[in-house]
Amino acid sequence: MDMKKMMKQAQKMQRDAARAQEEVAAMEFEASAGGGMVKVVAQGDMTIKAVTIDPDAIDPEDVDMLQDMVLAAVNEALRTAAEEANNRMNSVMGGMNLPF
Repeated sequence: MDMKKMMKQAQKMQRDAARAQEEVAAMEFEASAGGGMVKVVAQGDMTIKAVTIDPDAIDPEDVDMLQDMVLAAVNEALRTAAEEANNRMNSVMGGMNLPF
């Protein structure tokens, strides 16, 4: 294969990957736990944008349950964001297994 052509393809792939990363970073991913008692919105850049807790979930006698629901919702939102980022990058890279 022509080296110049390979370089152009690599540059295009790099631009497409950067665009995909920017798109995912701007996306939001919502997850909930406890039947919707706790909702979390994560952004594609792996930051948490919002946590919403239904007042009915607040039981001073069972703080552990609330903490578990928050943790579960946060982890699910971040897992979903990471999965979408991985899917986008895989589509840009044509299935090449490169670490990101």
